[in-house]
Amino acid sequence: MALKPTVDIVTATREYETWLASRIAIVSADLREKHDRMSESPFVFLRATFYWWIQRWQTLGRPLADAQRSLAVGDLHVENFGTWRDAEGRLIWGINDFDEACELPYTHDLVRLATSACLAEQDSQFSLSDRAICEAILEGYGECLQRGGRPIVLAERYKWLRDIALSNLRDPGIFWDKLLKLPIARDGVPRALLLAAFPRGATGVRISRRVAGVGSLGRPRFVGIAESAGGLVAREAKAWAPSAATWLRVSDRANAASRLLPQVIRAVDPGFAIRRPWIIRRLAPDCSKIEVDDLPGKRDEQKLLRAMGWETANVHGYNSARRTAIARDLSARKSGWLLAAASAMADATVEDWRLWKRQGRST
Repeated sequence: MALKPTVDIVTATREYETWLASRIAIVSADLREKHDRMSESPFVFLRATFYWWIQRWQTLGRPLADAQRSLAVGDLHVENFGTWRDAEGRLIWGINDFDEACELPYTHDLVRLATSACLAEQDSQFSLSDRAICEAILEGYGECLQRGGRPIVLAERYKWLRDIALSNLRDPGIFWDKLLKLPIARDGVPRALLLAAFPRGATGVRISRRVAGVGSLGRPRFVGIAESAGGLVAREAKAWAPSAATWLRVSDRANAASRLLPQVIRAVDPGFAIRRPWIIRRLAPDCSKIEVDDLPGKRDEQKLLRAMGWETANVHGYNSARRTAIARDLSARKSGWLLAAASAMADATVEDWRLWKRQGRST
């Protein structure tokens, strides 16, 4: 079982939010909603508390912390995957949130991804055993390293994954109606940045405040909606902040996401950009993240987790030297290392969630 950090989750939350407030304008109402949502389940708690996870991670010991370092996603979990359209209009599936990107041992992302899947299994959202979950992730990860990486394009390949992704696409009518009902924002709007992100000739722009996500609740988030070429288009601006790993000095690469995205093996989303202090992205019915609750009942979970492992290697193995070094380190690890680490972190997460439910909601 993972050892305890020197502070508890309630203290860490207060300290982290004080640090965050020194860098961005906090939306207090959204932060209170985040505190409430942290009590929902260990899985939601995990998603909301990367700043705490990275402290727990340090207790796992030197063998994992000393692994080959790489540009990492940081806040990786099973709902950090989704779809977008690339410059060719193709539907792409992969990791779609790099808010906490930083430089970490490659083992970190694998343990966090596996832990999230194990917690989802505890909530009956996955049916595989913890061992099978970890094996599937490692199979996909290792194969991707060996093959040199490849983006996951949902066209002529990955029909099974395309079926899963398409079943999760939001109804356009419901999607746009929900955005259009958001109240108009008056204060703190990055208007010029949003206007510049729209297609040329877009008209009737309206900008609203938006509440979304879990881990990013509390950060200002705005959505602009406009008419373009006979239909609606939307762009979102979310406040950028350095990764919580920099707060703890676990990583000093505060601009890792800016450096990461141009290097990873990826079919680029042309609507995504980091324009500090904002992150800009396109919103559309077919640009959506995975919601585990919304996945079709009939699905191959082993294949899905292998794809998540594959995509993680696309991020870590952004050049041949990095892939070779990681593959060498991975092959030297004892069988069952990921299961042991994920089990320890899942147990720790449940323990901390219970403490938060008892003490933390009034924070």
